[in-house]
Amino acid sequence: MSHPAPIPFNRPSLVGKEYDYIAETLREMHLSGDGGFTRKCQALLEETLGCGRALLTTSCTDALELAALLLELQPGDEVIVPSFTFVSTANAFVLHGAKPVFIDSRPDTLNLDETQLESLITDRTRAVVAVHYAGIGCEMERLQAICDAHGLTLIEDNAHGLFGLWRGRPLGTFGQIATLSFHETKNFICGEGGAILLNDRELIERAEILREKGTNRKQFYRGQVDKYTWVDVGSSFLPADLLAAFLLAQLEERETVLEKRGAVWERYHRNLQEWAKANDVRLPTVVEGATNPYHMFYLLMPDNEQRDGMIRHLAFHDIGSVFHYVPLNLSKMGRQFGGFEGQCPVCESSSDRLLRLPFFNDLSEEEVDRISDTVKTFQA
Repeated sequence: MSHPAPIPFNRPSLVGKEYDYIAETLREMHLSGDGGFTRKCQALLEETLGCGRALLTTSCTDALELAALLLELQPGDEVIVPSFTFVSTANAFVLHGAKPVFIDSRPDTLNLDETQLESLITDRTRAVVAVHYAGIGCEMERLQAICDAHGLTLIEDNAHGLFGLWRGRPLGTFGQIATLSFHETKNFICGEGGAILLNDRELIERAEILREKGTNRKQFYRGQVDKYTWVDVGSSFLPADLLAAFLLAQLEERETVLEKRGAVWERYHRNLQEWAKANDVRLPTVVEGATNPYHMFYLLMPDNEQRDGMIRHLAFHDIGSVFHYVPLNLSKMGRQFGGFEGQCPVCESSSDRLLRLPFFNDLSEEEVDRISDTVKTFQA
């Protein structure tokens, strides 16, 4: 008797002209950064999102580090970050001297709880980082109003939400700075990659310098200076044009990708909504005003024991599922910055109970149904 094939948690897929564009880079032999495909990716992001400037980076982590450099942080400065996020959201600013201040989650979207923000602002606060968890937008107007009132920089960590919208406006265009991820687990991929979006035009020229090892090479190429030299701090944030070629093929097929992922998300939701109600399980919440880019589908189980039991149950049936972030305030490093148990109760509870189901572009209807049926056979 044959057994059904294992279903992994993630499976990268080709969606368009990846092979053709990579072959073109090999013919042209421009493999390093800022080649033609990099410029095309950046132009596409600028045009479709309406941001001031898009610059590809080697990762979302690097984009966040570039944002930290733009802030010119001083020792003792504070940056408010969600506790429920990947370590890079905090680490990028810690590397440049800042202290992370952890904010709890909203119980519906698991985004940062904007109602707690003002109570955490001090005279040392420099920036607030909003993470659009699962691609569902934070309350951006409220966050922007608070940041403006206190003279703070608003940064969007939009690793999950490319082409998602908040009240009809693209995520990544609210804060002065935003970051994107093209890691192979994201909606649009190139293996490893990212981008920084600059919506404050005063930051663009310096961002180009920092991204080019602190040199004014961009100005040299544009004919603005007769030679380029070291003018600021900086590092090498440029991805290979070979990766940009792969990425461009993905971005060009954005409507097809979103349609495929939307079909997977909606099928999961239809299959599981009645079971979830009957078993005190919460499915992802898409609040009014948010347009879902369909980055993930998760279950919030009643407790940690059932979450871990469901992961084991799915694994027994050759289906991959994973938990997500450990709260930063409870991590070894987080505790060194003043984090403690009970500091972010919603985040801590959600982290204990959340599991992510397999989610990728070419997950078939039959596979979604098999996963859903297996979920429904779980016995606590």
